[in-house]
Amino acid sequence: MFTKAHARRTAVELVLFLVLAIGGGLLLWGGTFANNMVHDQLSAQQIRFPAKGTAALDAKEFPGLQRYAGQLVDSGPKAKAYANEFIAKHLNAVAGGQTYSQVSALSQANPTDTKLAGQVQTLFRGETLRGLLLYAWGWSVVGHIASIVAYGAFAGAAIVLIALVLGLVWAEHKLSVVKEPKVTQIAA
Repeated sequence: MFTKAHARRTAVELVLFLVLAIGGGLLLWGGTFANNMVHDQLSAQQIRFPAKGTAALDAKEFPGLQRYAGQLVDSGPKAKAYANEFIAKHLNAVAGGQTYSQVSALSQANPTDTKLAGQVQTLFRGETLRGLLLYAWGWSVVGHIASIVAYGAFAGAAIVLIALVLGLVWAEHKLSVVKEPKVTQIAA
């Protein structure tokens, strides 16, 4: 017969196993969903790194992007590289390193300056695309972390399940030992 303490321990282990297993499944689903969504949305945009050896991807100007030459921006790390190393460098050259908000304020103060108006549009579009690519990268990081935590939860669930089974086997063994009558021999 199980003791109350053993029954409570078994119930706690069962609940912990279910929490870890279900949580791991949800984390794995969430991580896979995030990574697939990032891939699908980026792929649909058809943004490509310039081809290797072209002036648009000069090895001296863009040394960190050479490994992506000619590739589609279809993952979080590629989106981050394109945003921070390609777009940011071009945006820096538009108005001497000034941001959209700085150039926009100048343009509002000088509404007839067409050069400033053009810089405002270029910076707005570039910073918007850069921000969206960095959001995609951020979600890919969240998806990756969720997937790693899912595997940890599954490992924890497996350990708890082993402990639960061993606890039940040990209790059954202890119960069978108690039920067996002791045979004593009479010394002759």
